[in-house]
Amino acid sequence: MGKNNKTLRDEEEEQDSGPEPIVPGVARALSPLVRRILGLNPSPRTSYGTNTYLVGIDEIVVIDPGPENTSHLDSVVGCGGDRIRWVTTTCSDPAHAGGVEAMIDRTGAEWFDPKDGNAILGTEFRLTAHEMGGPTTDHRTFLLEEERTLLCGQLISEEWTVPLVSGQADLTIALESINKASKMRLRRIAPAFGHVVEDPKAAISSTLERYSATDDLIVKALKGGATSSEEVVASQYSSVDDPAQIDLLISNIEVHLEKLATEKTVKQLKSGWKVR
Repeated sequence: MGKNNKTLRDEEEEQDSGPEPIVPGVARALSPLVRRILGLNPSPRTSYGTNTYLVGIDEIVVIDPGPENTSHLDSVVGCGGDRIRWVTTTCSDPAHAGGVEAMIDRTGAEWFDPKDGNAILGTEFRLTAHEMGGPTTDHRTFLLEEERTLLCGQLISEEWTVPLVSGQADLTIALESINKASKMRLRRIAPAFGHVVEDPKAAISSTLERYSATDDLIVKALKGGATSSEEVVASQYSSVDDPAQIDLLISNIEVHLEKLATEKTVKQLKSGWKVR
């Protein structure tokens, strides 16, 4: 979660004065080679919904077709039509990959295996897969070489931090992946959730700052007597009352605690978590 306890409602209000609103079901050209269609699955975990990206002109790869939603898939197929040649995802989470089989059935497209280093050579572009784990165990990103755009999945965001799910996410690996992205000479970042990032360096710094701020918040809570992720959330996020958001916060804190334990900043005893 973001360090200011940002909610979906907060994000919607910020759209009024911030970047142009992302409209579900409408294809938006982000560059000569990239279009985005917002999925119909807004939630505390997916922000406005999953961004489905169509890369290419004469030959198109669909990245993250989103959940299996007929209306959303209609929009994607209506935009790409018989030019859709490949389908792939940044991870296997249903919010990203639920519609893969339906998309392939409807278009006859091929599944592109996003193994590290694999590349699609389209008529107008080269798209290379990069294994960048952390947000999920099978997380990867795609670099559009011609535009130096990283389609980064859940890894980086300018607006908020995608909640990390305990049992799926590894923050230590995520930080390594972000460091790798920082060395890629990027001009733009296209995240799975939220707006396109026009200043990659600033967004990477902001993402790292939010993670660091959460670490500091956890240590503060433990020093104040909290011994569990639930108690950390209760003491540090008292303004959050939505049960779904509270569950996400608890899971997010657990992932941070695991990272802090690896760094030997905290330790887990029978009585709960303690600062070393």
